[in-house]
Amino acid sequence: MAAQVSFSIESPTGSHTLSVAYERAGAGEPLLLLHGIGHHWQAWQPVISALAAERDVIAVDLPGFGGSTALPDGLSYDLSTVVPVLGSLCEALGIERPHVAGNSLGGLLALELGREKLVRSVTALSPAGFWTESERRYAFGTLRGMRFGAQNLPLSVVERMARTAVGRAALTSTIYARPGWRSPEAVVAETLALRDATGFTETLSAGRRVLFTDDVPGIPVTVAWGSRDRLLLRRQGVRAKHAIPGARLVRLPGCGHVPMNDDPALVARVILDTSS
Repeated sequence: MAAQVSFSIESPTGSHTLSVAYERAGAGEPLLLLHGIGHHWQAWQPVISALAAERDVIAVDLPGFGGSTALPDGLSYDLSTVVPVLGSLCEALGIERPHVAGNSLGGLLALELGREKLVRSVTALSPAGFWTESERRYAFGTLRGMRFGAQNLPLSVVERMARTAVGRAALTSTIYARPGWRSPEAVVAETLALRDATGFTETLSAGRRVLFTDDVPGIPVTVAWGSRDRLLLRRQGVRAKHAIPGARLVRLPGCGHVPMNDDPALVARVILDTSS
């Protein structure tokens, strides 16, 4: 059962309390883990134990996802809102300038936290924001299709599909290169997380305007891309390297869009190397 932390944020309608779910493990320098759109902190479970051996690991549910409350009315799910919210979250958790690793949407947020000098290092796994317009439309259309399936498949059908490798592939092969490695319980839980994500539509809407074009100077940055990423194609990593010349660009052989499941040891090593 994840812990919860509550803190105040300001909106056009006044001060509101936001509650964020998180899992914390290990000791050492703090490391914040940020998942992708429609996912939840459990996306990081395959790597948490390896990371926790050397870091104070905090995996969070982003506002409007997983067990965290939605942003209050009047606040957009854009970078200019969510990044300060994450800064307030770090204050509430008592961590100052953590290392950060993020996947997809979380990778974009991690890079923006780095640009704002709110973190010590950034590891971005298949980060959003380096697409062409046609690549963005393809990715968003795919995500909407996944969301539609999650919302319209009865729970009993999802549970039955998750019991077989073929069924798990049908549900999750868009994001995992090795969907059969996911446990049935994990596949059911993340399908429900996608179905119930209150921030999904507004986050996707805010993402239509996003292109990450600024450098992230002064801190270690690694951009890592799975060779079998079917959602954000790996050529986007080359664009990320051009935008952030000092970044280390790492290929993750055999990994899909959410590589923590496909090669936990490699992903953990990339994160630890960046945050060393």
